[in-house]
Amino acid sequence: MTTAQNNPAPNNPMTETLLTVAEIAARIRVSKMTVYRLVQSGALNGVRFGRSYRVPETAVEQYLDSINSKH
Repeated sequence: MTTAQNNPAPNNPMTETLLTVAEIAARIRVSKMTVYRLVQSGALNGVRFGRSYRVPETAVEQYLDSINSKH
């Protein structure tokens, strides 16, 4: 096996870490309702699983980069 086969590609959707709304809220120090609003408005890219949302870690990083670049 080659090294490329042993190490998944960065940002591979099959290996990306998905965060819960509570994890995101704690990480960026906002309420869970704020995170729900961000997901529902499309500002934060998330996926609905049953009654809960999961958001790729890279989507959180991209959102934070976008709001930091505005200031």
